[in-house]
Amino acid sequence: MTLKAGQRVVLAADTRLTDSDEASGVVVGFLSLAAGTGGTVEHVVGHQDESDDVREYERLKSLLDAFGREMPMESRRQLEEKVDSLESAWKAFQEQAPRVSVRVRFDNGFILDGADEGVFVPA
Repeated sequence: MTLKAGQRVVLAADTRLTDSDEASGVVVGFLSLAAGTGGTVEHVVGHQDESDDVREYERLKSLLDAFGREMPMESRRQLEEKVDSLESAWKAFQEQAPRVSVRVRFDNGFILDGADEGVFVPA
């Protein structure tokens, strides 16, 4: 499911927003919003976390594609080996779906930012 800014949504399940914490020796508690609480999506952000190996694969693959034919044979072979060794990290990255987070302004005035889109369903 892909949510869009301006779309009406409701929480799919009861959602705990903060954990219990102690401040100055007083237990603060936690806050929950009930399933079915409605709101409007204000902002949608797609995240896809790249590891160092993925970034290195992209850099070296680009270098190989652009200049591989012009490189000395031994340098090209070493570069191809390095690209091959990083290919499994690249494939795993390609298979993972990007994480999508949303900012929702609830009808009761609360704003929940950075929440996974999976906790909401269209209203």
